[in-house]
Amino acid sequence: MCNHCDNEHKHAEHCCGARHNNGIQKLMIYKIIFVFTLMILTIVFKPEIIISQAFQLPQSAIKFLLYFILYIVIAHDVIKNAFKNLLSKKFLDENFLMTAATFGAFGIGEYPEALMVMLLYQTGELFTDFALHNSKKSISGLMDLKPEYANLVKEAGIEKIPPQNVKINDIIIIKAGEKIPLDGIVVEGRSSVDTSNLTGEVLPVSVKPEDRVISGCINLDGVIKIKVTSEFQNSTVSKIIEMMENASDKKAKAENFITKFAKVYTPLVVALALMLAVVPCILGGEFAVWFKRALTFLVISCPCALVISVPLGFFASIGAASKHGILIKGGNYIEALSKAKIAVFDKTGTLTSGVFKVLEIHPEGNLAASDFIKFAAMAEHFSTHPVARSIQSAYTDTVNPAEIKCLKEISGLGVTAEIQGKDIIIGNASLMEKFNIPYNKDAEGKTVIYMALNNEYAGFLTVGDTIKQDTVNTLRNLKNKARIEKIVVLTGDSGLYGLEDPEINSLIDESYCSLLPNQKLERVGALLKAKKPDSTLIFTGDGINDAPVLSRADVGIAMGKMGSDIAIGAADAVIMDDNPAKIPAAIEISKKTINIVKQNIVFILFIKVLFLVLGALGAVTMWGAVFADVGVSILAILNSMRILYFKVL
Repeated sequence: MCNHCDNEHKHAEHCCGARHNNGIQKLMIYKIIFVFTLMILTIVFKPEIIISQAFQLPQSAIKFLLYFILYIVIAHDVIKNAFKNLLSKKFLDENFLMTAATFGAFGIGEYPEALMVMLLYQTGELFTDFALHNSKKSISGLMDLKPEYANLVKEAGIEKIPPQNVKINDIIIIKAGEKIPLDGIVVEGRSSVDTSNLTGEVLPVSVKPEDRVISGCINLDGVIKIKVTSEFQNSTVSKIIEMMENASDKKAKAENFITKFAKVYTPLVVALALMLAVVPCILGGEFAVWFKRALTFLVISCPCALVISVPLGFFASIGAASKHGILIKGGNYIEALSKAKIAVFDKTGTLTSGVFKVLEIHPEGNLAASDFIKFAAMAEHFSTHPVARSIQSAYTDTVNPAEIKCLKEISGLGVTAEIQGKDIIIGNASLMEKFNIPYNKDAEGKTVIYMALNNEYAGFLTVGDTIKQDTVNTLRNLKNKARIEKIVVLTGDSGLYGLEDPEINSLIDESYCSLLPNQKLERVGALLKAKKPDSTLIFTGDGINDAPVLSRADVGIAMGKMGSDIAIGAADAVIMDDNPAKIPAAIEISKKTINIVKQNIVFILFIKVLFLVLGALGAVTMWGAVFADVGVSILAILNSMRILYFKVL
């Protein structure tokens, strides 16, 4: 176990690896500052003159040695990789080209140029590391779902054993507040079960004998016995952990642009440089002249501008997104966001607030709505159930606990009480049936709480989730501005409650309800297979149950304010304030970034080709090579930095 980790489930190599990488980045920053400072001092004060006079040594040798020492300090890892790849016959990459170009600059006496080229290259690599190293958090947090024990019912009593040791058809007992360790069927007892970890459904589910329950859920109140239907390794919670571990492996990793470019560019310019040095000499040209032109050609060809501007463009984009409260974990996800054509959403906590409140009150007979909510709030006064809390919040007056008598909670059904001389029965439809009270069955299909006074039906109220303020604008902007072709909603709820707005319904192309995590994953997998080749799918969610889908999507976006730590760790981007309107903003920033990156690539390649031709003809000196390399790099960097000041409309 890594000593730096405060959670025994975290992988030691992840923790130590991250710290090691941070240490390397800091060391490179110090190296760049150190070498750049000494280079400027060397250029300005020319210490080689002083040393030459003091020790009677050749000034040229001292100058070479001073610059070469600085060069080795900043470039040793690039040189090492170049020679390592050379031995493995994979040398035509950016490391080889950078080494060859800077060695060429040293060969013709342009020491500051060689050093500056490598400084720029290492700066670009550093930007790349910063942009791409913000990798996903360890998925080991999913282990929090895994139950530590199961209460196995035996003839001699109850034995607490590891869930791995429980067999199919064994009977286990789950007390209030305990996790359900294995999938099974309820054989005794009633209760309310919190399934939000798995389905995203905020409202607890009532369970009774013959109902199926799944592992990873939490028993809220009553004691229940279940008959185990699957062994631990095949349980729902184990499958979720396995899905989370494997889903990210199915996501294609974008190959680094510079590496792909260098596979063509590097061998081409090296071959041209060799031809420029050799062919004219064979035809009678002067070797020294053409060799110098070849080295100048090689220096001009150095792809520093691309090496820096491309990752810097993505890095600046990450900074611009962060100003808008959007954390994007890598440049490859920016590219993927710019190609988004399918947007998939979880419902609860993503498009809706995830907080229940009383929506409608329908009293019966002469009972006023104010009296209905008063009796309901008083009966639910001592309950911590989410529905009870929403009823409590709907009643604005003060409740006198002394008026509440004979309070009895019936697990999974509701409560009974005596309040102000009236017998109150309040709960779900099953509670009404238990007491043989006729009720309004037309209200079924919603989250409905029924009430009876003195065994007479008194009406019902509905409780539901509420739509987020910016949800309508988000979906509208995705369609109209971001050019999203399909919007899909996947939810563990039994319906699209909270999204009844007509415009929302017109914007949502597909919706699927009552989904478990594996079913969400299947739906997203099908959408990924059906999408266009050069397009991407984004998924936005907030719960533990969304983690596998967040990993499977081309770009997973998590809600950072109310979202679970596991969802945030699994996501590729995080909306820090839970405002879904930031999603079209992120797509807009990404598209602008790709446009600027393409501008840089076209500009750089045009200048490079122009100066390479002029260099081959001898019309460009080393100072021209400096402009073609460093000057173009500066212009490309300034263009990339525009992204930081981009304002989302």
